[in-house]
Amino acid sequence: MLLRLRVALPDRPGSLGQVARTLGVVGADIVSVVVLERVGGRAVDDFTVVWPASAPVDRVLIGLAAVPGVRVDGVWRGTELSEPSSGREVALIGQVAANPDHGLATVVDATPGLFGADWAVAIQVGSDWAGGGARAQAWSGHSVICASWRAPVVPPQVDIAPLRPRALSAADGVHLAVAPFQRGGLVLVVGRGGADGDAGAPPFHGSEVERLAQLVGATASVLGERLAGPGLAEPGEAGHSVAGSPAPAGTSSSWAA
Repeated sequence: MLLRLRVALPDRPGSLGQVARTLGVVGADIVSVVVLERVGGRAVDDFTVVWPASAPVDRVLIGLAAVPGVRVDGVWRGTELSEPSSGREVALIGQVAANPDHGLATVVDATPGLFGADWAVAIQVGSDWAGGGARAQAWSGHSVICASWRAPVVPPQVDIAPLRPRALSAADGVHLAVAPFQRGGLVLVVGRGGADGDAGAPPFHGSEVERLAQLVGATASVLGERLAGPGLAEPGEAGHSVAGSPAPAGTSSSWAA
């Protein structure tokens, strides 16, 4: 199975090699390394490894704990490789441009795999969100425009105001990243962890939020007025893509796992 590890380590020559050697010794085959941060003599990296499904994950944690200066910030299962430089996001925008009628649903369906998340939804908030109504407006079931596979039946209750790209966490442990499309009151919400996800998943890093904002911005540029025009599904018609067309296969028709 694919296993993802978020590791904080000293930003000095040899540290990454120590982590890599340790992962190899405990039986993990590294397939991807993404550098999230290098600040103040420390680095934060996301490792994606192939790990035997029958082997206890504790073996990885014990091995890494023995490396001086290394801290494991999260361990969770992956479904796809997370490689921001691989062009997968560019390819996704190409799919949106090729089939704009399903563009929003396509992005929502693909986002969890791109960001090591459990689910994603596009919600529509009311024009009064800045006046304190964002929580009630955004998290009612009627505000969901389309949802990915595994989106929760009961959405997490958090206040997303102020509406800007950022990471936050709900009381039940679900970690969220949100980014507004700046059109039609639409917001892309991505979630991982919590009771219905992988409890070891870490919060979204600032670099992940930045990537999400770039993806949302590119989608808005390609779809343009399709995100704000009369063809957009009204709140309460969850699972419909832009222009009211049925969502493509793999996108749920409601807040259902």
